[in-house]
Amino acid sequence: MGSAATVFRKEVVLRKDSAERVRVRPATKDDIEDLADLIAILFKLEPDYIIDRAKQKKGLSALIDSYSAYIAVAEFQGRVLGMCSCQTIISTSEGGPAGIIEDLVVSPDFRKKGIGKALIRNVALWAEKKGISRLQLLADRDNYGALGFYRKTGWNMTRMICLRNYSENIIG
Repeated sequence: MGSAATVFRKEVVLRKDSAERVRVRPATKDDIEDLADLIAILFKLEPDYIIDRAKQKKGLSALIDSYSAYIAVAEFQGRVLGMCSCQTIISTSEGGPAGIIEDLVVSPDFRKKGIGKALIRNVALWAEKKGISRLQLLADRDNYGALGFYRKTGWNMTRMICLRNYSENIIG
């Protein structure tokens, strides 16, 4: 990440009548335990995924180390209470890089306060700097709260569906 990521710092006011502010910043290795906690909250809502802290921490570390990935963190009074990650792919449709957003999650007590929107905006700023023109994401079809959030923030459904397999199953 380095100094280039510091461009993406932002603060969000928790309540209009308050000076309480949530800071949105790039994730660091020091955040990995808290991020793994957030992933566990998210995976409890997504039956396609299994909570395995060792795997999640390994993945988070790889994302933080990667030049082609970014994790935005929402922090309040030293507590990490939200995150959003993005990874770069090359899109033949776009003729260049596109971003896949994953793991947008905010602690339940802090939802509906603009933090999710600030996290996505922070990731979009990073993506724009990287020359990424299109962002896409997957959402669990039964996570109505998330689907409503995405609709309200301008995301559009596509006709595409997600399919998954593992290389060991394909190879045989």
